[in-house]
Amino acid sequence: MDFETSQSSQASQTSQASQSHQQSQSAHTFQVDLRGLVDLLSHHLYSSPKVYLRELLQNAVDALTARRAGEPDAPARVRLFADGTTLRVEDTGIGLTETDVHELLATIGRSSKRAEGLQEARSDFLGQFGIGLLACFVVADRIRVVSRSARVPDAPPVEWTACDDGSYTVRTLPRSARPEPGTTVHLQARAGAGEWLTEERVLALARDFGSLLPYDVRVGEEAVTDLPAPWDRSYPSPAARRVALARHCHELFGFTPLDSIDLDVPLAGIRGVAYVLPSAVSPAQRAGHRVHLKGMLLTDRAEQLLPDWAFFVRCVLDTDSLRPTASREALYEDETLAGVREALGERIRSWLADLAAGDPERLAAFLSVHHLGVKSLARHDAEMLSTMLPWLPFETTDGQMSLEEFAQRHPVVHFTRTVEEYRQVAPIASAQGIGVVNGGYTYDSELVEALPSVRPGTAVAELDADTVTAHLDPVDPAEELALSGFLAAARARLDPLGCDVVLRAFHPLSVPALHLDDRAARHEQARAQAEAQADDLWAGILGSLRGSAPRARLVLNHLNPLVRRIGSLRDTELIGTATESLYGQALLMAQRPLRPADSALLNRAFIGLLEWATHHGTDAPGEDHR
Repeated sequence: MDFETSQSSQASQTSQASQSHQQSQSAHTFQVDLRGLVDLLSHHLYSSPKVYLRELLQNAVDALTARRAGEPDAPARVRLFADGTTLRVEDTGIGLTETDVHELLATIGRSSKRAEGLQEARSDFLGQFGIGLLACFVVADRIRVVSRSARVPDAPPVEWTACDDGSYTVRTLPRSARPEPGTTVHLQARAGAGEWLTEERVLALARDFGSLLPYDVRVGEEAVTDLPAPWDRSYPSPAARRVALARHCHELFGFTPLDSIDLDVPLAGIRGVAYVLPSAVSPAQRAGHRVHLKGMLLTDRAEQLLPDWAFFVRCVLDTDSLRPTASREALYEDETLAGVREALGERIRSWLADLAAGDPERLAAFLSVHHLGVKSLARHDAEMLSTMLPWLPFETTDGQMSLEEFAQRHPVVHFTRTVEEYRQVAPIASAQGIGVVNGGYTYDSELVEALPSVRPGTAVAELDADTVTAHLDPVDPAEELALSGFLAAARARLDPLGCDVVLRAFHPLSVPALHLDDRAARHEQARAQAEAQADDLWAGILGSLRGSAPRARLVLNHLNPLVRRIGSLRDTELIGTATESLYGQALLMAQRPLRPADSALLNRAFIGLLEWATHHGTDAPGEDHR
């Protein structure tokens, strides 16, 4: 789509009118509303007006690259001068002829990298889409380009001046206007955009975008480039290198890393470093990585660069193989990016394996913060699970330890699938000598189930209420028969809640009651609750779904003195109130979420015990009712 020139618009209209009389059909040229196009660029294609400077640097660097392709010893300089209202960018690149100016600067979608004689060097260029100077209209209302070609030494300098209304003019200049080959771009700030053309802002943007560019780039007298890159520099010792990279990370990302990982993938033309975050982050949090393309910053928010499990690092790297999107602010998802992602993931995996083999202290420090990320990797990678098994921490009834150590202590590795189930059984199971792993945290139950695949012969079993109950000592039949009246009253009180009452003897003695259920029992409770609240139609449907799952159970500890005293009561109502109190206390100990019926029960039991205590106190003031 070509811009209409100010000189030729009238002639074009006359020609088109003449042709319309001569033929019924004629070809037309798309008209371009430049102001609308600039609005599209600034609000939809580019994330910020700051990209105008990247486009200018990119054009200058590509011009230098093109000239160096034919003249390896040609000067390679870029100079920027800003004063808040204007910006001047000078380069010693290949320059343009008048023909190049008409063909390239005023055309959307045609990149100068397609020009004759430059195609062989195309892979070394940054720009690929031919949008070029249009981005400058985001901050400027007038652009003037003065250029002299190095490919055609006899060609005079040419001046191209464009305005944001879509018009442009071209004229040739005397040789004195541009004695040497190269290009100078002048920007005139549009109203309200002067802040983008201040020297301080231009220097900051130039350093952000161009710190790794392979040429001499300066803003005024201030150097922009800082080569070699921190990860490619020589240091007197590994410790000095770690300190320098930590400083670089802090300057770039704002944190001091736990460690740094070299990212060197020669086949993909990648060099860089990954910094390990010093604090835990959510796996769902999108990571922002900095990616340079041939030295020019492409994006500082690359999200798809690493595998999802590697959310504990932030990367900065330079590449010459990955493709940018049209806005040049993100990576194009293709087979190359997928291969790079896999290669970088392998590099991080190797770093973890090296730590496990040779630096357990640093590995322990890392896992204390980022064990979740490693568990995410290990559940899909048997080799990584085998490597990390002695190091990954799990919550168990024996304390915090690895699965390897836990499996050495217990012939059967029992685990629960939820934190609530673990809290129910942990104190009792520990006292009974049952080893239990809390599999309720993210990835833990999957890793426990995968344990036999990397540790053959290990028995793994999910722990349910029946297993726990089976490990509790039964009460002497004669004693249980003597308490049959008490047990009947207790069961009658909890039956509406879908809970049975069982009498057992277990340690520790300080636990009067244990509430046990499993997922099937909780599902049945939820179904029954929904049935009670539904209308007749839904109640019938839910009733047809009634399962045969075992109900929850309240296991009373016959060894506990309080339970013994309650068992000796003869008042049925008081037995029911005491049973409700034990039920509520068992729920709270397991840190289970309370249903409305459970909350009402706790309140009722508390009030009932207060009424009983105060009633007996007033009936017999001088009597001891302990």
